[in-house]
Amino acid sequence: MRLLSRLPLRALLTLPYVLLILGTAIVIGVLSYAAGRDAVDNLSGQLLTETVHRIEQAVERHVAGSGAVLEVAFPKGIPAPQSIADELPALRERFWLATSVHRDPNNYAYYGDRQGRFIGLWRSSESDAELRLRTTGAGPRDLYHYSGILGDLGAPQTEQRVFEPRDRPWYKAGAASTLQTWTSIYIDFKLQQLVATRARRVTDRNGAFAGVVATDLSLRQVTEFLQRLDLSPNAVAMVMEKDGNLIGVSRGAHMKALPDGTNVRLNAAQSTDKLVAATYAAVRGLADASADNLPHTTVFNGADGAPVQVGYARLTDDAGLDWLIMVAVPRTDFLHGIIDNFRRTVLLAAVAAIVVMLTGMLVLATVTLELRRLASAARRVGEGSTVPMTESTRKDELGDLARSFSEMQKRLLTDPLTGLANRDALIRHVEDRIVQQRRRGDPRPIVLLFVDINNFKLVNDAYGHDVGDAVLQELARRLAGAVRANDIVARYAGDEFLVMLDSVDRREDAERVSATLAELMAHPLGMLPSDGTQPRLGAAIGYALYPEDGQDVETLIRHADQQMYLRKRQS
Repeated sequence: MRLLSRLPLRALLTLPYVLLILGTAIVIGVLSYAAGRDAVDNLSGQLLTETVHRIEQAVERHVAGSGAVLEVAFPKGIPAPQSIADELPALRERFWLATSVHRDPNNYAYYGDRQGRFIGLWRSSESDAELRLRTTGAGPRDLYHYSGILGDLGAPQTEQRVFEPRDRPWYKAGAASTLQTWTSIYIDFKLQQLVATRARRVTDRNGAFAGVVATDLSLRQVTEFLQRLDLSPNAVAMVMEKDGNLIGVSRGAHMKALPDGTNVRLNAAQSTDKLVAATYAAVRGLADASADNLPHTTVFNGADGAPVQVGYARLTDDAGLDWLIMVAVPRTDFLHGIIDNFRRTVLLAAVAAIVVMLTGMLVLATVTLELRRLASAARRVGEGSTVPMTESTRKDELGDLARSFSEMQKRLLTDPLTGLANRDALIRHVEDRIVQQRRRGDPRPIVLLFVDINNFKLVNDAYGHDVGDAVLQELARRLAGAVRANDIVARYAGDEFLVMLDSVDRREDAERVSATLAELMAHPLGMLPSDGTQPRLGAAIGYALYPEDGQDVETLIRHADQQMYLRKRQS
């Protein structure tokens, strides 16, 4: 009371309000931090899950092509040759086609039989190849260099060492399994890169084991994909085998050089990157125990005691593949902006309270309103809403945070290259449309088109990825400009697109739209040379009608994808 009695009247009247405003500002700052933290918790889990899913899709597409190579080299139902020499033209043609399916990375297909005979085709370029033959069960192989699918072999070169296919790991693995199988990952001594081999047994006309067909898969592109990921400054993404041996990592090394110049594989537990080692130690048990292959998230304390959020998943296939995918991000990377914004908000509120009390109260009311909007926006983003947010016109930190949520939503739902909707956005639109159709009882079906660009790899190979990106952007504009306002065009992955036609009267309309789009995609491209060397692109399009071809999005996509591949093979 003595202190209050000594204060000037102006201070006595203003001090309680200043303290109230300061206290309120602190409370608002705490609420802002809590709301932002909760929003980040929701978004960070989604972003980690999405990142793990992207890695999983990329690796699956990289690995799955090897199965197609084996199928083209030795289609099911075609028996093993009784003599490689007698059936050499047919074998050469099939192996050439097999190594054309995914020439990068599956440019080598080979076959060894029970008698020790061997044929292998290694593609050094689109037109050049090396044929490796051992037509008898003993001795070294003969090497033929030629051009074209059935080009003249010319005179052979004979290897110095004797190659015995029956002693190779791929032969033993394929002979021991009735299905396709993977060999252990090894380091190619020439390229010093990680390689895995996929093998499958081949039977004779009586169904008895006759030999093994195999193809090599370079894993270099796994690391290249991880290093291209847009991660936070301290985050790390990695793919490894169950024992922790690294296959690819977004930063640091996945192999270690020995004094003699050779390389050995690096285990995640032995990594010099503390986050890599800590993530593997914390998550490997959870990933091994996972009953499904879906992405999961968890939090653990890193080597410095700070919390780290990690997304992880197991990647398996029918050939015995069993890899782990992990993406770890320190929590401070997610919360850094929220903490800074909290500090700035408190400081500005304190200055505003001291300078002008009434202005501070007005700012407080405005901030409270904005925080409610931000919390609502955070909930909508966390729920995966596809309805665009109202753009904030504020120029301060709250506006920056509001626009960051809007940008997060756009990034989650938009393909960054083409500006089209991405796969998740289209799936949500289709799911919402299916729900609407069921409620309304609309007899007109919706159609899902699966568009795959033909020969797009030729553009990348001939002109580079920048031109390839420009081609994808032009084709995306064509698709978007050819459909109605209520239809949706999305980029599915790579050179594949999805189109949802909102309502059609009958299946013939879907066929007509498919033909129109295919013709539109085949038009020449202005950014490519017009001297006759331009690759003939075009598109293979499959479609699925709801509800005739599927009751859910996944079934519709699968049906349209299968029809697309059927048309591609028939073209």
